[in-house]
Amino acid sequence: MNDHLMPELKRVIGLPHATAMVVGTIIGASIFVQPSEITSLVPSTSGVLLVWIISGILTLFGALVCAELASIFTQSGGVYVYLKEAFSPAAGFLWGWAMFWTMHSGIIAAIAVVCARYVAYFIPIGDMAMKGVAVAVILMLSAINYIGVKQGSTLQTLFTLGKVVAILAMIVLGFALGPRSPVNAMSADFFATSINFREFALALVAGLFAFGGWHMVTYNAEETVNPRRTIPRALMLGTLIVAGCYMALNAAYLYVLPLETVASSTRVAADAADAVLGFGGGAIMSGLVIFSTFGALSGIILAGPRVYFAMARDGLLFRWLGEIHPKFRTPHRAILVQAIWSAILVGTGTYRALFTRVIYTEWIFFGVMAIGLFLLRRRPNLTRHYAVWGYPLVPAVFIFFAFAIVLNQIWSNLAESLLGLSFVLIGLPVYYFWAKSGQLMTK
Repeated sequence: MNDHLMPELKRVIGLPHATAMVVGTIIGASIFVQPSEITSLVPSTSGVLLVWIISGILTLFGALVCAELASIFTQSGGVYVYLKEAFSPAAGFLWGWAMFWTMHSGIIAAIAVVCARYVAYFIPIGDMAMKGVAVAVILMLSAINYIGVKQGSTLQTLFTLGKVVAILAMIVLGFALGPRSPVNAMSADFFATSINFREFALALVAGLFAFGGWHMVTYNAEETVNPRRTIPRALMLGTLIVAGCYMALNAAYLYVLPLETVASSTRVAADAADAVLGFGGGAIMSGLVIFSTFGALSGIILAGPRVYFAMARDGLLFRWLGEIHPKFRTPHRAILVQAIWSAILVGTGTYRALFTRVIYTEWIFFGVMAIGLFLLRRRPNLTRHYAVWGYPLVPAVFIFFAFAIVLNQIWSNLAESLLGLSFVLIGLPVYYFWAKSGQLMTK
């Protein structure tokens, strides 16, 4: 097939849509679940808020690093492209390999599971039926993104706007009408108690997972209008919006609920809404969570196939994965393959197991990506339209915490960490074997 005759991706994503993609992919289900994970590890109000502050700062630092790289490279693929250009095609291949098997597909599966958990608030269903709901959500949103990037990005923008408005309403109502609990959690003091740094680090992992997805807007560079300017702006605006929402919402949770309730709850958002609005508040909040997960999954499902498309175009995946639908102008086969594997992952384990595996492997690559920024700065032929604020301190701090998170995860959960790492390392011999035999270039 003549590559010049193949259809191209459409540039339809402007700054509002790109910013909504950042906000919408970050604000998924985790903010309605992860506060309980964090509070159970750091049982104090000040400690919980400190986790969220540090998580937000680290996410912003990562977004700043990504913004500079996005202003240099405007091909679809994001982190894959940055690793390939800074190090080698093998590094980029490992990112795509890990994305498909655990990181990106695992995030899709994890959020879909949480969506199904909140559906069960309205319709009591067993575990098998819950998994069926999660799979149905994945397939439905994949079908929407299959028929066009404009449809997918518009849907995701509408969902993002709706859930941000709803979160702001929850924050205002929480402080205006609460606290309803006889025990005010705001009296707990993290600094007056002994600090368990391992548990604090694990809580930080949970917080960072709630901020996950900030980098995904870079995957759609070839469908973004003026990506050198639009993507860096969207990264910074979106991250700041989310950080503000997260801090205020968690403060509201802790204002209206006792600390032990936040720590033990499986639906902390619904419990907080019940405390503020009385009976029926939980139903309203559960509906918001379902709404929110739809918006997040729409953006995440849209973004991932662009990496597999870019890899196939570069000859690092089967060529048929890089085909663009002649009518819808989307990487339709990559969307289908992602949907199938994500649906399979739904049945592989619990939400906790999925997110632990994802965040561990993902942050290895984030740290390496930031190292790549230092290497790329030495190349005089590269033109950047944005430079990281606070360079070299900001990327250096980001690198330190990225690998500190990885080492702590290995120390705290060796078996699960080795499982996540094994998925990554298996990709290396696969890359060299297929590249040497020419299979990746000819299929």
